Amino acid sequence: MSGEPRPLYQRPLDFKRGRVELAHGAGGRATAQLVEELFLAAFDNPWLRTQNDAAAMPRPAGRLVMATDSHVVSPLFFPGGDIGSLSVHGTINDVAMAGGRPLYLAAGFILEEGFPLAELRRIVLSMAAAAKAAGVPIVTGDTKVVEQGKGDGVYITTTGVGVVPDGIVLDGSAAREGDAIFVSGSIGDHGVAIMSKRENLEFDTEILSDSAALHGLVETLLSACPRIRVLRDPTRGGLATTLNEIARQSGVGMMLEESAIPLKPAVAAACELLGLDPLYVANEGKLIAIVPAEDAALLHATLLAHPQGRDAALIGRVTRDPDHFVQMTTTLGGRRVVDWLTGDQLPRIC
Repeated sequence: MSGEPRPLYQRPLDFKRGRVELAHGAGGRATAQLVEELFLAAFDNPWLRTQNDAAAMPRPAGRLVMATDSHVVSPLFFPGGDIGSLSVHGTINDVAMAGGRPLYLAAGFILEEGFPLAELRRIVLSMAAAAKAAGVPIVTGDTKVVEQGKGDGVYITTTGVGVVPDGIVLDGSAAREGDAIFVSGSIGDHGVAIMSKRENLEFDTEILSDSAALHGLVETLLSACPRIRVLRDPTRGGLATTLNEIARQSGVGMMLEESAIPLKPAVAAACELLGLDPLYVANEGKLIAIVPAEDAALLHATLLAHPQGRDAALIGRVTRDPDHFVQMTTTLGGRRVVDWLTGDQLPRIC
């Protein structure tokens, strides 16, 4: 009868009090409604608007590069960001570290039954804002729902596709003896922001995640200094683990200067309180650049001139070492090996 209320799935989604239901992942009308009223409304672009199972996009000349990253960060919202913006920034940065200009993103969501639609909408809008600011559209995606108690709110996997211009070759195996090692800014901000939220810690100065898309900075660096050998973002495992990865790939050693590594006083204090070594704490908006010694001054000046590199520092040199050790001269004048991360210092960090 015309006077009867419409079925629940025909009503607009209740983003104030509603929750994720199993039906939202079943592929029927409820799924279509969630896609249209949330994901399509937030991410709207010509490719997504077709609502096909795959997006067909044009690409410019150059080599294709693709990266994928899953995000299980806890808590979902943290000082300076959330799982939504983080999922965009993380994958864009993986593409950029290969010298690629990010073109398109895909997003997959695993949602837990009962998760508040208000929080899901907040995450999706954050993703949309991050993608728009980066100029990289989310063109396709997927959503699944698991039973309550068999997930943890939201997991997001993003895949990015980009193009590397001809003549640009960046590789973890390219570092050579004598090369200069730079970091684009202070380390440990992201990991400490997450831990401070988990532990309900308060500091005189709020510690914010450094989560950010770095492709603009990379484009500027490569334009000024196309002979960069290696770019890498030191995420899980932090600066120490990332440098060990590069040393092993390249068959070299490294010698760092502890006093040269940028570290905010608040982050240093928090690490001391939490018993963490900042060299192993995750970053989400910093990069490592390794360049020939003769290009070091140019690269440093270019970094300092960019808003995302104003705290950049030359932190060490690549050395000849058949054992591929990363070592560091300490502030006390001694020397220590900076080894790989052992165990999981900070789980669920990205």
